[in-house]
Amino acid sequence: MRQSHQLPLMGLLLFSLIPRQQCEICEVSKENYTALNPLISTMINSKYNKGIQAANVLLSLRLGGFLSQSQDQQLTEKVLLATRSTEPSLTSGQLALAILALGACKGPDGIPKTSELVIDLENKFQAEIKNMEEHDGNPLTNYYQLSLDVLALCLFSGKYSIPEVAEIFKPGNKNYYFHEQFSVDTGAMAVLALTCVKEKITRRQNQTDSKYADNIVNHTRSLVNEILSQKTENGLLGNIYSTGEAMQALFVSPTYYNENQWDCQKTRDRVLAEISQGAFRMPTAAAQILPALMGKTYLDVNKDSSCVYGSDSFNISTQEPVSVTPAVSPSEIEVYYSVVINNQIDNTTVSVPNGSVFLDVMEQAEKENATRFSFTAEESSWGPYITSVQGIKANTNDRTYWELLSNGKPLSQGKRESAKKPHRVTMPQTPRCECVSFRGECAKALGN
Repeated sequence: MRQSHQLPLMGLLLFSLIPRQQCEICEVSKENYTALNPLISTMINSKYNKGIQAANVLLSLRLGGFLSQSQDQQLTEKVLLATRSTEPSLTSGQLALAILALGACKGPDGIPKTSELVIDLENKFQAEIKNMEEHDGNPLTNYYQLSLDVLALCLFSGKYSIPEVAEIFKPGNKNYYFHEQFSVDTGAMAVLALTCVKEKITRRQNQTDSKYADNIVNHTRSLVNEILSQKTENGLLGNIYSTGEAMQALFVSPTYYNENQWDCQKTRDRVLAEISQGAFRMPTAAAQILPALMGKTYLDVNKDSSCVYGSDSFNISTQEPVSVTPAVSPSEIEVYYSVVINNQIDNTTVSVPNGSVFLDVMEQAEKENATRFSFTAEESSWGPYITSVQGIKANTNDRTYWELLSNGKPLSQGKRESAKKPHRVTMPQTPRCECVSFRGECAKALGN
């Protein structure tokens, strides 16, 4: 699951001290903006673009300046209503994301919409810290959400402890790792949060805070090196879903690596190729990649800067789109499916239409034997994700989670992975990863 952090609730943040040459190199040219149309269409028209889930979309499209004024108003009202009506049940990271979206720029009415929400975020962040103190360093959510918390609190003048931030985000912390693998998007969000905190320390010139600046710089450098260590041969940073936020992290920290360590254009071109192949089918995935392609980062959020509006070229539907069943081959395929809980194995072979996704396999197995193959799932901005199997739920404090595997390897697209190969669901005895609806790397393994 994702973790949250807290920062102050003030105003204008000028990040002019952050070198931007890397952003300009990777920016998609205006002549190629049509390549971004699938992302924008996905964000605006998806059935998952509703309620608090619309915050990611609003943030991304505001940073890109793609919304007309009327579209911006519709999405803002949707996010604001959802946030206010569900605030007590929101995780800290969800609330932080809503604050970033609502405060990304100043609307035409000029009325701040985040002040009370930042106070609520401060309380949620402290609850995360308290849980870490009581449960062996495990937050209520995860370090991705903690980083979102700190970033939002920093950009909007919320209260947070700089010594606490410096301590929490030490490199090597177990919360940066899932399944013994460094989580690129978690590390990237931490870099963005730490960069914001460092800039605030520099601007304030407070001697008490300044003594932690070197620690934060060292943490950032270490995280950047970890991100670059996960670079693939084809230019991705981690995987396709973590690359967008990793690009943002590298944009704001060019002094921590040299040009030979990262070919920004190669990464951009690979992402554009993935877009053309339909890789970003969920609005959250599209929202997380778009800012980097525009040369933007979450540090460009500025509640005192007027929103930039584009043309009214995309429809924002107020009704849930009618789902269309894609044409598939009428032939049936057999899939061997097993549920492994510690050393107990329940397995079966089910028949599903060719082209089915993993969720279809799970549902068919449950129909045939609800006792052995029952499960629950919830809809999220990443699509459905598993909450329990055979009544056993993931546990944040124990760091246990449900993992989907094919031939022993985690699925790249989770429950929506095509069911052409054998798949199995495993609950590991040793906790390895925590997943929530909007965690890039983990969420994709639970159903986008």
